[in-house]
Amino acid sequence: MERTAVNPWDWSIKLGYNQAEVIDGATRQVICAGQTAVDGEGNPQHPGDMRAQISLALDNLEAVLKDADMKLSNVVKLGVYATDVDEALKNFDLLGMRFGPHHVAPPMTLLGVTRLAIPGLLFEIEATAAA
Repeated sequence: MERTAVNPWDWSIKLGYNQAEVIDGATRQVICAGQTAVDGEGNPQHPGDMRAQISLALDNLEAVLKDADMKLSNVVKLGVYATDVDEALKNFDLLGMRFGPHHVAPPMTLLGVTRLAIPGLLFEIEATAAA
């Protein structure tokens, strides 16, 4: 699979994502459901702690990708939902720490929502991956 970044402007690169990517040569695609800060039984974790919830949601995303024989380097699109966008953005360095070593900056959408499916959850991340 070959990724070609499309960035008519550079402002999004400074925030850690490309405006678009052209994906050539992919033969497999995985569509991941939104991952949140829940344990293996689906119980919410880290109430009121956005940073810890983002970290666990990323752990859970990596676990789903691993079971599909993929990694964060395979992610080609992210959807992010947060109950407090400003608080989420303060902690977006966690996304950079996870995706940076893979040298990818997948196109991303961040949406503020009034709540997530399970009360107490503050952050959810969904991904599309390709290989």
